[in-house]
Amino acid sequence: MRLNELDERIVHALAEDARRSYADIGSEVGLSAPAVKRRVDRLRAEGAITGFTVRVDPAALGWETEGFIEMYCRHNTSPEDIRRGLSRYPEVVSASTVTGDADAVVQIFASDMRHFERVLERIAGEPFVERTKSVLVLSPLLRRFSSGAPA
Repeated sequence: MRLNELDERIVHALAEDARRSYADIGSEVGLSAPAVKRRVDRLRAEGAITGFTVRVDPAALGWETEGFIEMYCRHNTSPEDIRRGLSRYPEVVSASTVTGDADAVVQIFASDMRHFERVLERIAGEPFVERTKSVLVLSPLLRRFSSGAPA
């Protein structure tokens, strides 16, 4: 389903702050609060909006160690199996299937090296994971989006 321009503007407003009132969003997009609510309800019913969440700065949790894990999965592992398996780890801030040798790349935040190592060991122990390769971030050089997926 492709959103029209007005729905996109509403979704972007919600992505910036999901706690914004319908009246506030309506004043930004030129609709009444009830009209915004109807559109949001329709977008939820159609599956375009799948939920609302909070984004937390990992540093606020004391998680300042960042790394990436390349995952090499067993044959016939679906992307949904990977997503479901990784969703149980709060330290995972993003995960994507990729081209190349690895099946997925996972971004992790942890409190320290030992915490990172424990998360890596748990992920490597998942039944669908054949092997992993990890790298640690020394200094982030450029970030255009928050740690999670872009809005």
